Amino acid sequence: MTQFGDWLQRSIGLSAATATKLEATLLVLVALWLVQRITLAIVWRRTHDGRLRYRWQKATAYITTPIALLIVGRIWFAGFQSIATFLGLVSAGIAIALKDILVNLAGWVFIIWRRPFALGDRIQIGQHAGDVIDVRLFQFTLNEIGNWVQADQSTGRIIHIPNGKVLTEVIANYSEGFQYIWNEIPVLVSFESDWEKAKQLLLEIVRRDSEEIARAAEHSVRETTRKFMIFYTNLTPTVYTSGHDSGVLLTLRYLCEPRQRRVTEQEIWEDILREFAKHDDIDLAYITRRGFNNVAEGKPGTRASELPGRIDAERSPLMGGS
Repeated sequence: MTQFGDWLQRSIGLSAATATKLEATLLVLVALWLVQRITLAIVWRRTHDGRLRYRWQKATAYITTPIALLIVGRIWFAGFQSIATFLGLVSAGIAIALKDILVNLAGWVFIIWRRPFALGDRIQIGQHAGDVIDVRLFQFTLNEIGNWVQADQSTGRIIHIPNGKVLTEVIANYSEGFQYIWNEIPVLVSFESDWEKAKQLLLEIVRRDSEEIARAAEHSVRETTRKFMIFYTNLTPTVYTSGHDSGVLLTLRYLCEPRQRRVTEQEIWEDILREFAKHDDIDLAYITRRGFNNVAEGKPGTRASELPGRIDAERSPLMGGS
């Protein structure tokens, strides 16, 4: 190492003190690297478990990095013997080496302090949704819902999410504050159906099936306004009307509990099917193709006239989809 220092002084023009510090720095880095390699080699010989090898590799990096920072800092920075400088460098080394762990720890503090969710809440964070079943120092656990399973029901998978995600991802809480969610059920009836009667029947069904929820929701809204600026003026179920390529679209909108969305939808659909079966003038729509003779079937004011040179509508009906 002395020869290496002399070479640095002659070729680069470094001072003797700087060359000595550079020698010591290289020696420390090489020594720590060898310690890490030897430790991992011993672990690799004694186990073939990929998870255990990964943990040892991470642990050795977490240990050797701050040690290297401390020793190199002591070599290069004057006054390192003071406790303030020592603690500052220790903190910097730990922050760099354990960045992810510290972020997750900060996320845990945020969860405990601000309480964006609590055990038992149904939440969505990023692309993952589920019920919170555990919160620990570095991660929280969800019982997953959705994904390939429809209507927000459980998939059976357990998802562990780093706490740091709460600081960077959008969190949707199904359970906090207002205890209910709005759900919509589209019902498509044919153009030939008596859509006004169908709408009245749907309104009676959805009001009957969600009457108790609407009353409970009014109390929940009053409680929620103490914490959030949520003001619902109308919580009663309703049915909206709109046109569609294949018929008249009647959309039921009602409140339900987050975990009861599929159950309530099933009950309402069964009531709809039973009620529609009683009426001959109401039918569900589906994609069809039919011939339409404008001269014979169109409204009197919109029928095409049979003038010479014009295609006879009765011999060549226009085809359309509905």
